[in-house]
Amino acid sequence: MITEINGKKISPVGLGTWKMGGSGHPETSDDRRNIAALKYGIENGITLIDTAEMYGDGHSEELVGKAISGFPRDDLFIVTKVWNDHLRHDDLIRSAKNSLKRLDSGYIDLYLIHWPSPSIPIGETISAMEELVDQGIIRNIGVSNFSNKLLQEAIDSTRKYDIVVNQLEYNMSNRSVEKDNLDFCRKNSVHIMAYSPLNQGHMKAGKNIERTAEKLGITPVQVMLRYLMRNSIPIPKSSSPEHIREFVGAMKEDLPEEYASSL
Repeated sequence: MITEINGKKISPVGLGTWKMGGSGHPETSDDRRNIAALKYGIENGITLIDTAEMYGDGHSEELVGKAISGFPRDDLFIVTKVWNDHLRHDDLIRSAKNSLKRLDSGYIDLYLIHWPSPSIPIGETISAMEELVDQGIIRNIGVSNFSNKLLQEAIDSTRKYDIVVNQLEYNMSNRSVEKDNLDFCRKNSVHIMAYSPLNQGHMKAGKNIERTAEKLGITPVQVMLRYLMRNSIPIPKSSSPEHIREFVGAMKEDLPEEYASSL
């Protein structure tokens, strides 16, 4: 179970915000519900929130900013991501400052390259991210959707600060991370953050998961999250307090090896 990133304590499960506030453009009709859901998660112990500049064209970041405004900033770990057409030096600096303005959070705990760019040199992007750390705009740098080869290139491009996270799709029906990325990330002290850990709500629990849930007296969702927590920081998304309570319950204990090995 991962409970800190670069020395800062985090909850072992975070909250994702994809489609909170819209997908390609801002949607405001559910703003109050989404803000209330994020607040509920924080009040119940989830301190890590993940968002991105492209979620709702920045509106997701604004919702996160409103949700966190009443909580002690240093208790929280806020993650956002820069889109891959903003990876040139000046574009990235501008994007980070705009994200910080929308988040209104003082600083960004972790700034990720959302997707690699086939045309912009990774060294240029990493250099800009390290400048942002020096300026106090961000605290940590990371990547998302990077292969081991690209992650190595990113690591080789750093001069001052470490790559601390690679955010990857990881759920019970897509466990390629375990075969392809886990060993490499561990060797390089890079944490895996698991997006779509419940397959965006489409995950169906198999019989093994249902049996394990019954034996442990927890829900199938909690079994799945506890399995993923062994190797990663899952960031499920929900605007439902009932579902968020499930996420919080998953954080309370590890999944015993005897059960994990049967899933």
